[in-house]
Amino acid sequence: MAACGGEEADMETGGEEEAGGEEVAAFEGPLKFHDAGWDSLKFHNAVASKIIEEGFGIECEDVPGSSPALWLGQQKGDIDVMIENWSDNIAEYDDVIEAGEVIELGTNMDDNMQGFYVPTYVIEGDPERGIEPMAPDLKTVEDLKKYADVFVDEEDPSKGRIYNSIPGWSVTEVIEAKFETYELGEYYNLFSPGSGASLAGSISASYEKGEPWVGYYWEPTWVSGLYDLTLLDEGDYSEELWNDGYRCDFKPVRITVTVKKELPEELPEVTDFLSNYSLTSNQVAQALAYMNNNDATAEDAAVWFLAENMDLWTEWVDEDIAEKVKAEL
Repeated sequence: MAACGGEEADMETGGEEEAGGEEVAAFEGPLKFHDAGWDSLKFHNAVASKIIEEGFGIECEDVPGSSPALWLGQQKGDIDVMIENWSDNIAEYDDVIEAGEVIELGTNMDDNMQGFYVPTYVIEGDPERGIEPMAPDLKTVEDLKKYADVFVDEEDPSKGRIYNSIPGWSVTEVIEAKFETYELGEYYNLFSPGSGASLAGSISASYEKGEPWVGYYWEPTWVSGLYDLTLLDEGDYSEELWNDGYRCDFKPVRITVTVKKELPEELPEVTDFLSNYSLTSNQVAQALAYMNNNDATAEDAAVWFLAENMDLWTEWVDEDIAEKVKAEL
């Protein structure tokens, strides 16, 4: 990241001085976004970059790397924007924000969920597809004990199968602990999918055939955008229950927008826009489903999203900025 330079952007912050005579630091572009590799982050980066490039005339670029490295880079001023910052996953996040080393502008998403999911037709059926309810009283993870014969493990028909998370993810150990806490081992085998693609593929294959499936998943993803899934209830999150075998719902992670500490002074109008940037998990899931269904890039999805949701994003910027972006769409 020390090598991340760049030429001056075409537009700098409104002159050398603010009203009141104080000097404003000139911004040397491009505006650098963190890119840790996952699709929802790439989509957010593409949406924000499109608005900034077309509306404010400032070049943007994604800087690839791991989340910890890029978070450190933002503290050093090398990364301008982290638009999908999973704050709860960073141990020192609050301390860094309180110290003013990084500026938190607001919340991007706070309704993301994870846990044990089933296709909704398993509970409610789907008359249009000729699917009858398979587990009509299934509401909670505890209820799974009554329906092991619905989710049969083909490799061991004496039990049902619950899909675990992806090997190497920390949540995989949480699911294993929940499996023990709820005493599901008597009724089910906990199956490792091997990879994220295999996990998504197992849901997709079952859903297209109208077959039962139960296992770990999370939102937002193209899977949650494309398919109607139901999250099984474990009871409201509480720290006490979480520390007692994880016997409650996962706590939604507050996903924030953060910028390097110099950016509000260097680009106040862009900072205001980023402060307003906020989407729901479902909106992002729909964009990811669009990418999957159309073999589209994050940039393609951003153009589609902006064209389809003008009432939303035009509230984030001034009218003249919005008109410039619209003209390019």
